[in-house]
Amino acid sequence: MIRTCWELGKRPDFEALKLWKWAHPLGFRGHFSTKSRCYSVTLGQLRDDRRAWRTEQARTLAGLPDLDPTTTLVIGHWTYHGSGHSPGAELLAAAVWHRRELERQFTSEGGPS
Repeated sequence: MIRTCWELGKRPDFEALKLWKWAHPLGFRGHFSTKSRCYSVTLGQLRDDRRAWRTEQARTLAGLPDLDPTTTLVIGHWTYHGSGHSPGAELLAAAVWHRRELERQFTSEGGPS
């Protein structure tokens, strides 16, 4: 097909199509795969199908039961990760608190606000 594009591109009646320039994508001057809704399959449909297939594979691999399309699956799992700041965040919070306290003290002593 590439050779045909080259050969047709040399002919004067097809010169305006510039087939020789677009020979490697087989004469198609657009994206290598179409984004048109009128084409057989859109890229969005391919993505949706791939996502559904991967989700089904992950569900099967995890040993989860088949999903019933008439119900909503709700998974709720809470774990306690601790409270308070991490050591670095605690240092930053202390520095902010200290600066605010200095500003309050300065203002209360009659300094410019």
